[in-house]
Amino acid sequence: MISVTILTKNGGKTLEQVLKSVKCFDEVIILDTGSTDETLEIAKKFFNVRVHMTSFNGFGPLHNTAANLAKHDWILSIDSDEVVTEPLANEILSLELDPNRVYSFPFHNFFNGKFIKWCGWYPDRHVRLYHKKSTSFSDNFVHEKVLTEGLQEVKLKNPVHHFSYNSISDFLRKMHSYSDLFAEQNWGKKRSSFTKALLHGFYAFFKSYFIKRGFLGGKEGYIISVYNSQTAFYKYLKLAERNQHAPDNRLPSDR
Repeated sequence: MISVTILTKNGGKTLEQVLKSVKCFDEVIILDTGSTDETLEIAKKFFNVRVHMTSFNGFGPLHNTAANLAKHDWILSIDSDEVVTEPLANEILSLELDPNRVYSFPFHNFFNGKFIKWCGWYPDRHVRLYHKKSTSFSDNFVHEKVLTEGLQEVKLKNPVHHFSYNSISDFLRKMHSYSDLFAEQNWGKKRSSFTKALLHGFYAFFKSYFIKRGFLGGKEGYIISVYNSQTAFYKYLKLAERNQHAPDNRLPSDR
């Protein structure tokens, strides 16, 4: 048996569609970190959903908390903007699951109603189905992933549909949130400076727009490339500031 785990905070725009996509699983654990929109009301509509509340302590630790709350050992971890397609759900339910394996599947990422095949958004694949007694998520605040060392990865065929950005406001909100988490995770471990932030920002745009062919994506490709650039810039700028003002100044920032 498989438990689905979902982290939420103000995911009301997409959550109903997500929960409909996992109605075939007998347990869905929602771990909410303070939603103020309709997220919790939507969750209550579904008979297979159990809601738990907690404070935010990083995405990796939250995923592991959600898994520990689940009654089944097999965990299908999705986000509140990730819709499990019917073919993928059928593929998962047909598996002969092995605790020595983890299972990945493709992600089709959408923005502005378009399937984005540029900017590093495609191809995209993540391990999200695992046995919680065999492995877990990393403890990273952000860019967390299922640990796969010593386990065989099985690549499933059918995709998740990912609707991460519904508006420009979503880009700005996530840029602010992810850059804060990056600085919190890396202060005292990585050096940074204004110059390093500029270089990371310029390279992120070049990589996204030219190397990853964002120019083929029209307006959406340009917007995503600028977002990638700005996120990289502010990540390292905030890290430089965090290093500089750290109470014990564990690692001096570059000049």
